[in-house]
Amino acid sequence: MSADSGRGTGDRHDRPGGTERAAGRTGHPGLPSLRTLEIRHLRCFLAIAEEGSVTRAAERLRLTQPAVSRTLAALEDALGVRLVDRSTHHLALTAHGRVFRDRASAAVTAFEAALDAGRGSPRPLRVGHPWSAAGPYTTPLLRRWRAAHPSVPLELLRIDDRTAGLTRGLVDAAFLRGPVTAPGLETAVLYEEGQVAAVASDSALAGRSGLALADLADRTIALNTVSGVTTLDLWPSAIRPTSTVTVANTDDWLAAIAADRAVGVSATATADIHPHAGVAYVPLTDAPRLPVTLAWPAGVADPRVRDLLDLAREVVAEPRPGP
Repeated sequence: MSADSGRGTGDRHDRPGGTERAAGRTGHPGLPSLRTLEIRHLRCFLAIAEEGSVTRAAERLRLTQPAVSRTLAALEDALGVRLVDRSTHHLALTAHGRVFRDRASAAVTAFEAALDAGRGSPRPLRVGHPWSAAGPYTTPLLRRWRAAHPSVPLELLRIDDRTAGLTRGLVDAAFLRGPVTAPGLETAVLYEEGQVAAVASDSALAGRSGLALADLADRTIALNTVSGVTTLDLWPSAIRPTSTVTVANTDDWLAAIAADRAVGVSATATADIHPHAGVAYVPLTDAPRLPVTLAWPAGVADPRVRDLLDLAREVVAEPRPGP
C-alpha cells in the first residue's frame, strides 16, 4: 500500500469500508476521546487537506509519514467519522472532511488570535503572498499602513503555496492571483493585471514587442506547480504545448527560463518585482487578465484585515505616478 493511499508501516489497520467509524466520544475503551485532541491534530489534518498527500503533509510538518497517519487516525477516531478517503489512488476528503476542513481552519486561526491577545502587545498583521505581492501597489500600501497604523506592524511574507500560508494559519490575509478555489476563504478582487511571456534574454523571442500564446506552443513551458497559477489550460486545445518543466517556486522558475530550458507565463508584476539578467519579459497579447485578490479566513472578524482591505482599495484607486 502506498504512503498516500493508506496508513504507513506501524499504523493500526484500516477499518472496513464506509465513512463512519467507532466513535471515541462514546468512551469506548482503547479509543481516543474528544478531550484528547490538541491543536496539532487540526494542523496535521489541514496540511493533509491542502497537500492532498500524507507524504507531502509530513514533509511540510517535518514529521514522518507514519506519525502523520497516526495523528489523522486519532482525529478520525475521536470524531467518529472518516475525514479522508484512501480508497482511490489519489487521496481525497470525504464529505465530512470537507465540512471539517473549514471549521478546523477557523479554529486554528482563532486559537492563534487568542494566544496573540494574551501576550498583551499588538502582534504584527501577517500578510502572505506566493509571489509579487500587490505588484506596483506594494510599496505605497506598506508606507500608508505604517502611517495609519503605527502600533501594528505589517509583515509581508512570501510563502510558496497557492494560498500563501492562509489555509495553514500562517498568515492573517494574503495577496493571491488568479481564481481562488480553496474553501473557507473570503476574497475581494483589488485589480486585474495582464500577463507576460518570460523567455531567455538571448532568445529570438526576447526582442519582440509582443507575443501570442501560439508563439509559445512549440516550446517547453515552465510550470510552478506549488504556488503558480499558469497551467496548460491557458492554451486552446489545438495549440496546447506538450512539454513542461515543473518547479516549486519563483526562483527555480526563473532559473529554468534563464538557462533556456523553458519559457514561462506570469503576471506583469513579475517583471517588476522579479527582474533577472537572464530573463526577458514580453507582453502577451491574447492571454486573459489575472485578478489580484486579497483573501482572509471566512468567519474570522479581524478588524485589521478590514482596515487593510479598505486601505488597499484606496491605494489602488489613486492615480499612479508616471515613470
